[in-house]
Amino acid sequence: MALKTPEQYKQALKKLRPNMYKFGKLIEDVTTNPHTKGTVAGHAQIYAAALDPKYAETFSTTSNLTGDRVSRYLAVLQSADDMIANCRMKREAYHLTGTCTGGRCAGHAALNTMWPTTFDLDQDQGTDYHARLKDWLRYAQDNDITVSGALTDAKGNRALTPSQQEDPDMNVHVVEVRDNGIVVRGAKVMICGTAAAQEVFVLPGGNYKDADKAYAVSFVIPKDIKGLTIIEARHPSDTREAEDGFDVPVKIGGITQAYLFFEDVFVPRERVFLCGECKATGSVLMNFISPYRSAIGGCVAGQGDVMAGAAALIARANGLSTKAFNEKLTQMYVNNETTFAVGVAASALGKKHASGSWLPNPLLANVNKVHVATLPYETKRLTQEIAGGIGETGCLPSYADFTDPSHGHLVQKYLKAASSAEARAKIARLIEWLTLGAGVPGCMHGGGSPEGAKLVIRMNAGLDQSIEYARRLIGLEEEIAEPAPKK
Repeated sequence: MALKTPEQYKQALKKLRPNMYKFGKLIEDVTTNPHTKGTVAGHAQIYAAALDPKYAETFSTTSNLTGDRVSRYLAVLQSADDMIANCRMKREAYHLTGTCTGGRCAGHAALNTMWPTTFDLDQDQGTDYHARLKDWLRYAQDNDITVSGALTDAKGNRALTPSQQEDPDMNVHVVEVRDNGIVVRGAKVMICGTAAAQEVFVLPGGNYKDADKAYAVSFVIPKDIKGLTIIEARHPSDTREAEDGFDVPVKIGGITQAYLFFEDVFVPRERVFLCGECKATGSVLMNFISPYRSAIGGCVAGQGDVMAGAAALIARANGLSTKAFNEKLTQMYVNNETTFAVGVAASALGKKHASGSWLPNPLLANVNKVHVATLPYETKRLTQEIAGGIGETGCLPSYADFTDPSHGHLVQKYLKAASSAEARAKIARLIEWLTLGAGVPGCMHGGGSPEGAKLVIRMNAGLDQSIEYARRLIGLEEEIAEPAPKK
């Protein structure tokens, strides 16, 4: 059976060569280190869900390559139903873990990015990239591995192209092509869930022209490959990861971001899916952002569902009826269902690619990204309003003080309201986690910036067609041209 248990997943992580650092120290075991064990635990919940009859249909599907039952995170999106199931899965994943599971999410988007891209390259240029990708995906499915996706480069001076940078390593690039593979150098930054991953799927970070062909590269590597050093970024949860009780409100989830430094990393030929074909990089970006930005609406909706529940609980714990907050709670659900519904609409109104993969509607996918960059923050604000001051950072004593033999009884006495002091503290810490801390997924820039999404919207909105609708309705024959740009 292709699906693995949570324990098998953790054992596979333990076998990897330690090459991750945080606060200047090597992380020997990501499954036990206080700064990474949370994100591993969250991803382990996904493995458990795929084997649970209650969630199996959501988190697993039938492989188009082997016919076996495999994780949806390792499956090719082949229909609108597959894409909608992806949106549902992202929402349910947040319900189960209380946080982002980006160590599988972005990798899933990456493999679905390169599936149509490599198919088109093989058709146009006679390459064998698509066959290589199929072989790797069979391996990934058979071993049920967790694959993170790496898109964002360090970039350097944003006004310059990769080849114009003073330091050419600001973007991941090929420094040597061999018969049996390539050698790459550079960095990918702010990569989600790498601590929980076994492999990393790298995509080019931009739409490149001929001068930047060395940067048009895509490949997948084991996370512990020689020459790769990974630095975990500092996170708001770091000050509490090692604490006890309600100070770590979500025991089965966590989020990590990492910087990946490639120092002359050799990538075997069979794991290279793009090398110098710069004209394909535009397709790579569009093939990535459409499914990713469609599904992220489900992710933030899942977070919003949990926020609504936490807000209702804190109101009751404070002694207030949820009816007093009906308007706020209703708006929270409007926000949740808006991002989810636009993602589902983008999924349903997509189209079939010749490779067999499903491409969501790019206009609606990017409209969803703009909503994702705004509506969840409104939901967080409403949650804070309902919670009162106790849900804000710095307004709740630590669990150590709560249980201290000398003064803990005083903390507990004055934290009590309509519920016990401990229940109220647990809910408050969860709200802090969801609205200000580690439970916040990358709403603003996850999957790209909202400004980039607006650019794609302008490209696909069809303004000329809208003008024709208006002209026809009033019988306007006079041509009214767009004014020439001012010199």
